[in-house]
Amino acid sequence: MLPAEAVGWAREVEAPPGAGNLPGSASGVFMGREDELARLHRLLAESGEAAVTQVAGAGAVHGLGGIGKSTLALHYAHTHRSTYGLVWWLNAESTEQIVAGLASLAVRLCPQWAAGADVPERAAWAMLWLQWHPGWLLVFDNVEDPRDLRHYLGALPGGHHLATSRTATGWHTVAPTMPLGLLEPGAATDLLCSLALGPDHIPTARQREEAGALAAALGHLPLALEQAGAYLFETGTPLDDYRAMLGEVMDTATGGIDPERTIARIWHHTLTAVEHRNPTAITLLDAMAWLAPDTIPRTLLAPLCPNPRELGEALGTLHAYNMISFSADRQNISVHRLVQTVLQHRPTTGPDAMPPGRQDAEHLLHQAVPDEKTDHQGFERLLPHALTLAETTPPHPPATDETVNAWRAAARYLTGQGRDAHTIPLRTAIRAQCEKVLGDTHPDTLISRNNLASAYQSAGHLDRAIPLYEAALAQCEKVLGNTHLDTLNNRNNLASAYEEARDLDRAIPLYEAALAQCEKVLGHTHPRTLISRNNLAHAYQSAGDLDHAIPLHKITLTQREQVLGDTHPHTLVSRNNLAHAYQSAGDLDHAISLHETTLAQCEKVLGDTHPDTLNSRNNLAYAYEAAGDLDHAIPLYETTLAQCEKVLGHAHPDTRATRINLFHARCVAAIAVITAEKEGGGNC
Repeated sequence: MLPAEAVGWAREVEAPPGAGNLPGSASGVFMGREDELARLHRLLAESGEAAVTQVAGAGAVHGLGGIGKSTLALHYAHTHRSTYGLVWWLNAESTEQIVAGLASLAVRLCPQWAAGADVPERAAWAMLWLQWHPGWLLVFDNVEDPRDLRHYLGALPGGHHLATSRTATGWHTVAPTMPLGLLEPGAATDLLCSLALGPDHIPTARQREEAGALAAALGHLPLALEQAGAYLFETGTPLDDYRAMLGEVMDTATGGIDPERTIARIWHHTLTAVEHRNPTAITLLDAMAWLAPDTIPRTLLAPLCPNPRELGEALGTLHAYNMISFSADRQNISVHRLVQTVLQHRPTTGPDAMPPGRQDAEHLLHQAVPDEKTDHQGFERLLPHALTLAETTPPHPPATDETVNAWRAAARYLTGQGRDAHTIPLRTAIRAQCEKVLGDTHPDTLISRNNLASAYQSAGHLDRAIPLYEAALAQCEKVLGNTHLDTLNNRNNLASAYEEARDLDRAIPLYEAALAQCEKVLGHTHPRTLISRNNLAHAYQSAGDLDHAIPLHKITLTQREQVLGDTHPHTLVSRNNLAHAYQSAGDLDHAISLHETTLAQCEKVLGDTHPDTLNSRNNLAYAYEAAGDLDHAIPLYETTLAQCEKVLGHAHPDTRATRINLFHARCVAAIAVITAEKEGGGNC
């Protein structure tokens, strides 16, 4: 009960114009949130009209720590300050802090009485004052438990209540919510450029490109952008360098950034709250830090929490604190990339200790490896996580044998699908593991080095493939001998890379030596001998020596049909190569017929988008063009280009070659039309 004098003061005291206690100004950079600001204004205005709900004018903004909830609330308060008689900011992590914040309002408005009152009495006085004087805004910042606000929303219907919270759940009976998302990429790039380079600096195209890449690495998270911008502006660090050392600077405060408001520090508080509520949730989050950020199947996490109810509760806790999000069907989970970066760079218990969650993530991977021959859908779901684990392998300790075997299985699956270029992260991790554990010249290390070179070659990175092949061949000759199967394989692969690099002076002698050794060691019809013979024929053809190329292609095709069968992938390659040789010799009738047969078989055996099918389709289109049949050539080029861009990527050499072929065919067609119009007397 308040004394009569205090009650009188509560009724009579008026707030001075512009009264408030906002924790900062609105003069800083504020980009990309204009729509949210307007939406928040509408939300409060609409709720204010429904005063009977006892949550009059209440709204909650929730989202991941660092998403900009408090900043948005602060800008709203500044923008609309003139429409309120009082704007009061309350730290709301606990009921005690809310009470203390209300008590401070009494001290501000009625110091002559509040000086002699205790905290509960001051808070009660503030509540009474707010009831007597409508038209105010209370901002409850960082609400931990939405239920803490029920009393205030019910007792104070005369103004607007705005809450911010890391917690997404529990608001349905308290206040309408406005989930706050990440900044749009363009707005995030603009914000970072303004902060890092200065508001008056016009960034170059290169600086914008680097800023966009850094903004993406920061996940377009406003506080992370602000922290990065301040660091870059103060230190002059290049944008790309900051991105490279991202995990090391997430707890660094410079340029006026509050040390308690760094991303790492804010999320540390969130993680502490999560662990207090559900320790299993932290175990799951630590493991997810090492997986791909999107589409993590619930079933993949099950070994860490076999009880479905406990798994659901742990994931629910992480979702409540916005550390994860669910897919529409709730069967897949996503984690913000920067959350993963911060978790990956937490200190370990010792120099050789595994980072938190890493061992669990590796265990989940090799537990989930499906049958690579039958369960293609299962492998496709697992691939992003296998690739991410390979890309984020810490320097020590080494990965387990089970993890390396899982990487090998994933690489075999991709290679079998004609996507060897996509195995580079897996092959890189396998090679590093072999070198670390087995030594530089162990046979498995040599194989891993050759496989990585092959992946680089498939991706069109010959500058990386050739030195690896050369090193692998030299070591194979030294360790395994000149005629070992792995040595023969390496020699053939190096010759193939030389040929692809148009270095036929080195490719052909190496092919000839490899073929002679294969025939001597393995016999004339061994599959590896056939590969070597096919490659030599192709090199002769590339050199324009069709007199040697065509007979060798014919022999190879006949032997492959006899040994491997009519539709074996290697037989299809030989048939395609012979058709191309006929085309080079000007025998288009034989070439087109053979190309058509090969394409039909490739589509049936390998699938519509296998790289060999794409190559066969491109070759048939090229043959049609050479025969002057542009009506068939151009649509085939268009189909091939679309598939190459999807499967191989826009910059792959085969994609570029198809794009050039299509451009040339269209030019020829356009010239033919113009010529026909001229000859017919039309206007051009």
